[in-house]
Amino acid sequence: MATSTKAYGVQSEKDNLKPMEILRRDVGDNDVKLDITYCGVCHSDIHTARNEWGGSKYPVVPGHEIIGRVTAIGKNVKNIKEGDLVGVGCLVDSCQECDPCKKNLEQFCEKGATFTYNSKDKHFKGKQTFGGYSSSVVVDKEFILNIPENLDAAGAAPLLCAGITTWSPLKHWNVKQGDKVGVIGLGGLGHMGVKFANALGARVVMITTSPSKAEDAKKLGAHEVLISNDDAEMAKHKASFDFILNTIPVGHKMDPYISLLKIDATMVLVGAVEPLEPFHGGGIISGRKRIAGSLIGGIKETQEMLDFCGKHNIVSDIEIINIENINEAYDRVVKADVKYRFVIDMASLKN
Repeated sequence: MATSTKAYGVQSEKDNLKPMEILRRDVGDNDVKLDITYCGVCHSDIHTARNEWGGSKYPVVPGHEIIGRVTAIGKNVKNIKEGDLVGVGCLVDSCQECDPCKKNLEQFCEKGATFTYNSKDKHFKGKQTFGGYSSSVVVDKEFILNIPENLDAAGAAPLLCAGITTWSPLKHWNVKQGDKVGVIGLGGLGHMGVKFANALGARVVMITTSPSKAEDAKKLGAHEVLISNDDAEMAKHKASFDFILNTIPVGHKMDPYISLLKIDATMVLVGAVEPLEPFHGGGIISGRKRIAGSLIGGIKETQEMLDFCGKHNIVSDIEIINIENINEAYDRVVKADVKYRFVIDMASLKN
């Protein structure tokens, strides 16, 4: 059985997002249903809607930064009740049996994680998953996240992707008080990286090509701003960073940033899901430096991040929009014309 649900999506890679009706599965024994109140807009939504990464299966209903209130639970659900404020991030299922899943790394499930949209829905035969640009969603209880009630619900939405994407590498590489941490790029990801690194006690340097972003970066928690196309300033910071979080979303030159790392230090890529420009091997060999990557985070780690945000009152800086303005918002995201994340007020879909 299934329920017809209002949504916004695309029927092909050339379409604008438009209203549509989708089917949601009925609540099973292990399921949680929530009415969606807010949904963040991630650049991944745009890539998938426009098939820029290939592999999009239409229709596509994007959205994996979902906040809502629980309206129904299955009989096996014990720790969640109707009315709870909860979230759904990039993952809605995994095998729960393989080694990565047992290590709380569901995003790396060996049998293939089920993503919130554009994945096969193993609970709904012949269907695919649809995301949060919709009025409600039904999700397995193991993939429901508790949102601290003291947080602004709209501002919490991007924590479910932009937040965990930047939190996970900071924690995995053990960023700690007193470390000198660089965050490259001040967008949806970068602004969260600055907030988290600051809250963890690091000395935070925002690395950007835009001097105009300096004031904002310092308001967000950066102690210093480094203009990366200023050779003299870059030379002053050579070999001084303990960790660099690289949020640049497109292919770029790596050598200037590699030169900033200390011996044995790491730069982690979270933005560029595409080929990078070739870089000189000597830059990493000469300092035993590391270039690594990171993909979102598992459910346990995401909950730890949300709890940290609740304790430190951290949310994303957002601009709230109505669903009918989503196509304009997509164009503005592509132009980097948002500070720093769009969030859809999903009441506008119901209206």
